[in-house]
Amino acid sequence: MTRVYVCNCFGVTETQVKKHAAEGASTPRQIASACKAGTDCGSCVRRIQALLGRGACPSRGLVDEGRQVLAEHLAEQLDEAA
Repeated sequence: MTRVYVCNCFGVTETQVKKHAAEGASTPRQIASACKAGTDCGSCVRRIQALLGRGACPSRGLVDEGRQVLAEHLAEQLDEAA
C-alpha cells in the first residue's frame, strides 16, 4: 500500500485525513485538532481543504442538478414560517 503524505511535518497521510473527515471533521481546523496536520508550516492546508471538498463551490453542483441552493431554501422556510 502506498502512503500519500498530506502533512510532512507530522507524517499525516491522506488516508488519516479522510478517516478524520469520515468521523466528522469538516474543516482544516478540526483536522488539525485531530492529528496536528496544518499546524506547523501550513503548506498542507490547501491539500486538506481539497480532501474535505472545500476547494469547489458547494452550491454549484446543486444548481447543476436543478436543486435549490441553501440561501433559496432558507428564504422559502422563512416565508413559510411568516
